[in-house]
Amino acid sequence: MKKLFVLTLALLAVLPALRAEEGMWLPMLISQRIEDMQAHGFRLTAEDVYSINQASLKDAVVLFGSGCTGEVVSRDGLLFTNHHCGYGQIQQHSSVEHDYLKDGFWAMNRGEELPNPGLTVSFLERMDEVTAAVLKGYVPTMSEAQRDSVVRVNSDAIVKSVANPDKGVRARVEALYYANQYFLFVYKVYRDVRLVGAPPSSIGKFGGDTDNWMWPRHTGDFSIFRIYADKNNEPADYSEDNVPFHPKRFFEISRAGVQEGDFTFVYGCPGSTKEYVTSDEVRYVGEVSDPQKIALRTLRLDILQKYMSQDQAVRIQYSSKYANISNAWKKWQGESKGIARLHTVAAKQDFERRFAAWARGTRYEGLLDRLSGLYARRNPAFRAYEYYTETVRTVELLSFAAQVQAALAGGREVAPVSGRFYKDYYQPIDEEIFVAMLSAFDKNLEPGYKPEYFLRKLAEYGSVEAWRDDLYARSLFTDPARVAALTADDLAAVEADPAWELYDAFSQWYLAELRPVISETAQDINLAYRAYMRAQMEFEPGKAFYPDANLTLRVAYGHVAGYSPSDAVYYAPVSTLKGIIEKDNPDIFDYDIPQALRDIYAAGGHDAQPVCFLATNHTSGGNSGSPVINADGRLIGINFDRVWEGTMSDIVFDPDYCRNISLDIRYLLFVVKEIGHADWLLDEMVFAD
Repeated sequence: MKKLFVLTLALLAVLPALRAEEGMWLPMLISQRIEDMQAHGFRLTAEDVYSINQASLKDAVVLFGSGCTGEVVSRDGLLFTNHHCGYGQIQQHSSVEHDYLKDGFWAMNRGEELPNPGLTVSFLERMDEVTAAVLKGYVPTMSEAQRDSVVRVNSDAIVKSVANPDKGVRARVEALYYANQYFLFVYKVYRDVRLVGAPPSSIGKFGGDTDNWMWPRHTGDFSIFRIYADKNNEPADYSEDNVPFHPKRFFEISRAGVQEGDFTFVYGCPGSTKEYVTSDEVRYVGEVSDPQKIALRTLRLDILQKYMSQDQAVRIQYSSKYANISNAWKKWQGESKGIARLHTVAAKQDFERRFAAWARGTRYEGLLDRLSGLYARRNPAFRAYEYYTETVRTVELLSFAAQVQAALAGGREVAPVSGRFYKDYYQPIDEEIFVAMLSAFDKNLEPGYKPEYFLRKLAEYGSVEAWRDDLYARSLFTDPARVAALTADDLAAVEADPAWELYDAFSQWYLAELRPVISETAQDINLAYRAYMRAQMEFEPGKAFYPDANLTLRVAYGHVAGYSPSDAVYYAPVSTLKGIIEKDNPDIFDYDIPQALRDIYAAGGHDAQPVCFLATNHTSGGNSGSPVINADGRLIGINFDRVWEGTMSDIVFDPDYCRNISLDIRYLLFVVKEIGHADWLLDEMVFAD
């Protein structure tokens, strides 16, 4: 094992130059890429990017919440992220009387900044390679279960030795390269994060789902928060006595703008990629999983849109939910089309033929056949699981019943759970989704992959509609006052409720019928990929291998560039305010801009105001809100999306099509000043040019 580990590190240490566009590189190992970065125009050093001995750019980047990135831009903890990353907080503070989604929100002093219970930001303190420590005591004769036990015990000990919850320090050990290597990530987590500013959704979500994942883009996708700490600058729960956090490093801001060909790099937390999977997995994603999930989400989105267009209160209630549903829905469409356009399955198969020929007579012979057999066993159960997740588990009343049951069974109060649920719940939407989702489940899954309970109930009622009518008429969960009054003594009544009964029956079916197959094959697939990852490195010793994304901090670098999505079409890399005015349409909600923006444009002088730009950085989910930095390490934009034609980059990166979309920092400054009239925020920022 030790010999293999040394070999892996050696391979990583001699990586040749790769096209700047592709790759999500570990900051700790950025010295292995720095010469290539500098060759592409970067003017800083590896120590400037990542250091544990001095303040570096990493100290200005945070994991925002549990799935986005943010950047600190002032000495007093001011933080930028995307509007869609802060959307949940903006929505929670909104009401019909104070519609911050529609009108925007701007604190005019620090006393007006709004607290957000549960929201955290996490700074990476350091990362360490800990493979030897994690595998201490492991010998090759051990079973996989024994290996997992060794890894778990050793990882827990490593984490315990460095974590300090009282000081806000947490840690986790992450497996990279399919558990061929392990890294320790140590974070400092701040728990008092307040909303400072957000543009109206007509700016922050301009273009809505029509423009989502598309170019040209004109979305002012930003929100502004501030991190607070105790008087010692340490993490603390919200308190009026807390003071603005003072970071080790914050980003200076460049107002010089971007030109095609300029160097860019994105410093953020990409969520999940799988660049090294086989053709079987790519085929399942592109031809089975994505198409079925797209169809199901289309049904749900159509239902939500119908009701949201009729009632402002419902629109506020469901805006965040709609955005969450539609984001992946559209991404999957681009991903499946990109996989097909690039003939990715065929390309993978060609690679696999060459690999199999090379592997003949080695310990890797037959590895691909083993993986193919595992996928053949997994996929039917996994398809049923995905269908269950996208249908039954999307019915809000059923999921809420499960939350209440769990609260009562755990001895917790129900009122906090019920208050959050009913604030953003509209029963007619849920009833229609119930019918659409259970009908789709019945129509599109084979009988062998349907719970006996489901078949029995459907036969009993005769139709999904009749089942719906009875369930919503009898369920106690349609009565907010009754739910709020529930106590532990009511657990039996909750578990007899038809909503809980349905949810629980499907859960038990999943646990008994699907999860054993999925879990067993997943373990075997992961084990096979561990060997396949090593084998790929040996098969292509001249290739640069970067670890798949897992929401840990990474660096991606490239340059500002347009692209050609189809014959005779070329997209320039910068959009402007002129494009917003061209799209402006008061009759369409997503394109109805604030009158103030129309007035500013009509007054002249702002035709060329930059709004967004394209670059070739390799990004993924989780990179939302990431700082986009120029060759001198100064902030020039905020990453928020990818182009639709390039969303397959989580599986295969194509430098001709893959582009990340960023908000030009100059548009953020423009909106803060001209729309928010919050000039006081600009006063605490530092502008480098």
